[in-house]
Amino acid sequence: MTDETRSLPRQPGFGSDNVAGLSPAILQALAAANEGPMPSYGADPISRRVEEKLCALFEREVAVLLVSTGTAANALSLALFSPPWGAVLCHAGSHIENDECGAPEFFTSGAKLVHVAGTDARIDPEALRAATRLNKGDVHGVQPAVVSITQASELGTLYSLEHTRAIGAVCREAGLPLHMDGSRFANAVAALGASPAELTWKAGVDILSFGATKNGAMGVEAIVLFDPARAGELAFRRKRGGHLSSKMRFLAAQMDAYLDDDLWLANARQANAMAARLDAGLRVIPGVDVNGTVEANMLFARLPQPMIDGLLAQGFRFYTDRWGAGVVRLVTSFATREDDVDALLAAARVLA
Repeated sequence: MTDETRSLPRQPGFGSDNVAGLSPAILQALAAANEGPMPSYGADPISRRVEEKLCALFEREVAVLLVSTGTAANALSLALFSPPWGAVLCHAGSHIENDECGAPEFFTSGAKLVHVAGTDARIDPEALRAATRLNKGDVHGVQPAVVSITQASELGTLYSLEHTRAIGAVCREAGLPLHMDGSRFANAVAALGASPAELTWKAGVDILSFGATKNGAMGVEAIVLFDPARAGELAFRRKRGGHLSSKMRFLAAQMDAYLDDDLWLANARQANAMAARLDAGLRVIPGVDVNGTVEANMLFARLPQPMIDGLLAQGFRFYTDRWGAGVVRLVTSFATREDDVDALLAAARVLA
């Protein structure tokens, strides 16, 4: 457990990593950014420092555009690469399909999300190869325009380095750009042990939604564009879409603190470690069946209904039933502590 974690109040539940508050360092950075005037619309020195840090993190020159939500980061990224008659190739279980309320379709002025098969909410490279030929050149159908993968996936599974490279290879073969929805990118990096560069542009990713909100920030995501020549168009799209913040320093201050001293990785490691602790404890409780292997900070388990009802009655919070009768989703965050996990496990053992 880090000093960051010790100073935080108890997390109220396991429903989402969004329920956690801010990392103290990020809160302090916001207060510091409030001292005195600074240039607006991203011309401030903190924004420039964030861009320098992300260039260093990804080992190359990148363009960085900060927005306040992951929905904006994903939708604007896809709009950069897809015309209104385009097909965004994604998994049926992807975040952009299930949790963006049509924002990708709205920002692209009508592009269609087309599903590509694959197990565990991850696109299969061979299925993707077939999908890239969909309606090619046929004026009656949407045209493949961009591929999007979710890292980590909505089932908490990860695209390994090899899997991402395979997806990237198919995209290059088809001449399609690759977008990575990385709202939990930090958890993936922490779990896989590969560098941010290896997991993105070196594997064929063209644009990344680099998440911070789920991992200790108040509300900031970075669109990281690996071809800075496209940044001009993206800047206009961000403004036209209503996501250019006038007081950009407050978004930048969050990201600056998030990147400083690898706070982003430390937070993700804490969340992943707590998920692993929860996984190990649940697997030995009679009547509990944990689905698959826990790869990041999210797990799914089938619990007896009386156990679910009892846990909810005691104040534990988590999502249930969306994934089948008796299946619950448990998510840990940087603020989850060992005693939070142990309290849930102890209650589950009594209810078993």
